[in-house]
Parts: sequence; structure tokens; C-alpha cells
Amino acid sequence: MSRAEANQEQLLPSGGGLSGHTSMADTAHGEHQHEHALDWREIGRVLFVAATAGAVWFLRHDHTLYITITGVLCTVVGGFPILREAYENIVERRMTMELSMTIAIVAALAIDQIFTALIITLFVLVAEILEGLTVGRGRQAIQRLVDLLPNIATVRRNEEWQDVNISEIARGDQVLVRPGARVPIDGTVASGHSFVDQAPITGESMPVEKTSGALVYAGTINQSGILEVRVERIGRDTTFGKIIEAVERAEKSRAPIQGIADRLAGYLVYFALGAALVTFLITHNMRSTISVVIVAGACGIAAGTPLAILGAIGRAAQDGAIIKGGLYLEKLAEVDTILLDKTGTLTYGTPEVIDLRPANGITARALLEVAAIAESPSEHPVARAILSKASQMQIRIRHPEQFEYTPGKGIVAQSDGETISVGNWTHSKQTGIGTSEPPDANPDGSVFVTRDGHLLGSIQVADIVRPEAKASIERLQSLGLKTILLTGDSKAVAETVGRPRLRSAG
Repeated sequence: MSRAEANQEQLLPSGGGLSGHTSMADTAHGEHQHEHALDWREIGRVLFVAATAGAVWFLRHDHTLYITITGVLCTVVGGFPILREAYENIVERRMTMELSMTIAIVAALAIDQIFTALIITLFVLVAEILEGLTVGRGRQAIQRLVDLLPNIATVRRNEEWQDVNISEIARGDQVLVRPGARVPIDGTVASGHSFVDQAPITGESMPVEKTSGALVYAGTINQSGILEVRVERIGRDTTFGKIIEAVERAEKSRAPIQGIADRLAGYLVYFALGAALVTFLITHNMRSTISVVIVAGACGIAAGTPLAILGAIGRAAQDGAIIKGGLYLEKLAEVDTILLDKTGTLTYGTPEVIDLRPANGITARALLEVAAIAESPSEHPVARAILSKASQMQIRIRHPEQFEYTPGKGIVAQSDGETISVGNWTHSKQTGIGTSEPPDANPDGSVFVTRDGHLLGSIQVADIVRPEAKASIERLQSLGLKTILLTGDSKAVAETVGRPRLRSAG
């Protein structure tokens, strides 16, 4: 097994990783805490070989048997890991970088080119350190994913809430998730009401409302209320755990191009040996013959390709893009169409008030003030947008005496003896509004405000397009890539980002 493959093997925890009853964070601490850093033994070996090469270079004019013996010994001692792996490759009848480099080193020593042998050895040692650092970066990406999960969870035991280690949780337990905390398991909401940021799992930038019976996922963030969750899956069985396993498998997998690189490296060495034989038959000069072997043997084809694949997958994981393996990374070169989600990709994923549309006789300030009264106790993202706008307009926000929220519809509040309703058009009609036709052509994007059955107007709340979105679309199109925007409100976004081809996702 080559160094690159051995390092890839280390990325996948032995025994398949975490069991369903093992803390992902605890296991990660044991298995990932030794992620590759600079090994001082390797650094020492590199410095030793470099110092020897420097001494040989400066003493090259005083060529003595002592210098030759010293150079050979230093080459063998410094390059021992390379020679050992080359021997294993010979036993397995496999051509790898270590074997091809060993051929070059031995050939250089055979013609008394001590300095050349040391430089080749130094090159391989430095390459292996860089390879180890690349593998370490991939391991760090996995570690960052693992670190998203908490080690401790609050579980109901004997009718009391107790903080216990994640490894002590079992299926069917009741877990309490407080505002601002990450959900430690996959489960079903038993009681409570909140909004959960599911971006780490589903990519949704907008928080998702969670009530009794809703599913929650490990690694997501509870943003507002308290949730009591019934445990269904833990550890590697969770959706988040499967994402981590996918990254590990991707780091370990081999792309088709790696097989091609291995074959080419082998062919190159065989060709070099054949060319060396032809050189000897023509010149009868052993130095010229072995020089051919040195040039072809010191080849990094077999090393460079897996490093490139490994580094690309690790970097993608750091940036939040999970690539399932080298095969899929290679297939990206064939992509000709890009599908773009709107929310959180072309937009910020945070709703903002973009327009106030008061009814006749009502000012925009009065409309927003009434809406802010009803929304002040709410933790809904739309409520935050309305309250933020009210704060910008320096409107004093009062709290209602009574507050009732209907998930997916809106709010009914009581303030100073008046009934205030804020919500979608269906909710407004149900609260007794006097008209049956919405004043807006597109009521789905509006929040309607009523007071004692009278429509005060509507508030337009929308996600704001990122300023760099248009330039990004244009750059993709300049590369010859077709862009398709998946959105339910394509017209406004299309006009902003440069009209990519549109497809409504409802």
C-alpha cells in the first residue's frame, strides 16, 4: 500500500466508526485528536538529508571514499521509509511513487552520484510531508463537522431533567433543547414550539417552524422556543452522522483518473528501463544508461494525482460542499447546467420589509406600528423583519395584552380593547375582514394587517438578493454554463440577477 492510500485509509475510523449508542463527539475526540500535524521525526529526517546534501555539494571537489560512504549511509538512513515501502511494493508487484523513486535513488548511487540520490530522497520526503498535511486538512474538515454536535444533552430521567453524556442517551428518551442550542439527536417534537435553523442538514437558510410531531435533526440549531424531543436516532444513525460518513468515504475513495495515473507511472518506468537498455546497447556507457533511469524514475505522477483529489475534497468540505468521492469530483468537469436555489444562495436567507402599502387614510408609520404591536411577542422570522423595520423608523414598540399564534397563518392580538390581526390573506378573512378580494395582485408575498375587522394595509416581506449574485450568474454564463433558477417568485429575482433561465419550484 502506498503512502497516499495508507493516509486515505486512516481517514475512515476502524470498525465502521460510531455505533448507534456512541457519542459522535466523544468518538471523534479519540479518533481525530491525532489528525496529521507536522511530525518532528519527519522534519528531522528532511533536515538531516538536506544537511548531508549540502555538505556533499560543498565538498564535491574533494571526492573521497569517506564522503561516498557517508553519503550512501545518509541516503539509506534518511530514505529508510521510502526503501521500506518500495520493498513492500515489490512484494505486492505494484508500481508506486516510492518504488519508482527508489529505482532512481539506487541508480544514482550506482554511478556514484551521491548528491543526486540525496536530492531525490529529499524530494520524496518533502512530498510525503505535504501529503500528510493535505490528509490532515481533510481530517480537520471532518473534525469541524463532528464538533457541531454537543457532548452533553438534557434528558428526562425519573421525572427530572438531567444533563447526561450523549453516549448515555437511548432511543425513546425525551431530550430538552433550549433556545440557541444545537439539537443532539434525530427525533420528533413531543411538545413545544420554536423555529429551527436546518441549514447544516437541508441547506435551508430560512428557519423552519417546529411544533408537536415535527421532525428535528442532529446538528441543527434551535433558535427561539424550548423543544422537548423524543429520540429516534443517535450517533452515526442520524442524518448528520451519515453526512460525516459520506465525507469519510469520499476522502477514502479513488477517482478513475488515479487508476490511470498509476498505470501511466508504471508504463513510464517500464519505458525508461527499456530506453536505458537501448542506450546501453548503443553507447555501452553505464553512466548514460543509468541517467536515463534516474530521469524517468524521479516522477511524481502517481503521487500528485491522489494528492490533488484528496486536497480538493477536503477543501470542498471546509467550504460546506460535500463531494461523495473522486469519481463525482472528476465528473464536475462534464457539467454544463447549474441549478441554483434562491433562498440563501442568491439571497441572504433573512426576510426584510421591502415595502409598506397602507390603505386609504392610513399612514405607513401607523400601519407598521399596529403590526409591531401584534408581532412583538413572536419569534417568527417575519416578525423579526417587521420589528427591525419598526426599530429603524424609531417606532416605540408596545406589547399586547393577549397574543395568539396560529402556525402557518398568523397572529391575533388584543391591545387597548382592539383586536389586531397580522398574517396571510386566508387568516385575515377568517378573523372577519370586511372584503373578500385581496388588494394586492400577489397576496402570497404580503402580510396583511387588520384592526377590529378593518384592513389597514399590507407589508411586503421578502428575502434580499445578494449584491454579488448578478455578477456570479454572469460569470457562470461566460464559462458556457447554463443557469436555471429554482424559485417560486422568479420574476423579481430574475430581474435582479440577470434573467437566468427560470423554473418555478413552487
